[in-house]
Amino acid sequence: MCDPEIHYPLLAPPLRPVPFPLTTIHAGISGFRSPAEDYVGRTLDLNERLVKRTSATFFMSVKSDSMDGFGIQDGDTLVVDRSIDPRPGHILVALVDGEVIVKRYEKRQSRPLLCSGNPRYAPIPLTDLDCQVWDVVRSVIHEYPV
Repeated sequence: MCDPEIHYPLLAPPLRPVPFPLTTIHAGISGFRSPAEDYVGRTLDLNERLVKRTSATFFMSVKSDSMDGFGIQDGDTLVVDRSIDPRPGHILVALVDGEVIVKRYEKRQSRPLLCSGNPRYAPIPLTDLDCQVWDVVRSVIHEYPV
């Protein structure tokens, strides 16, 4: 279950890049290398790393504990890609009987199901419901309380 009202547009690249060290191993060189070598020339751009298709990607917030077993927790931000064809094993955003939900797509005995990562929630058989699959979750952003 996700709050369908909270959709975030893609963000512009950050003004200050975050250092992303590139670790290199030197074999056969004597002496000590400079600790600063790890920080030369490479930065981490979260848009570049998490967003593969800009025009088909959006962010949304999770407001449920139903996906805890799959590493998606209440308050997390999902990076959702509309250009990916859903396959079993993908985490999907779907509209089921008018409610926006996030579930894992599975097939059991050739029956398509939307499954939670929390045993308190039963699998949802797709054959009995009005369901529209919207998108595939590409990444999860989890922030720790500070």
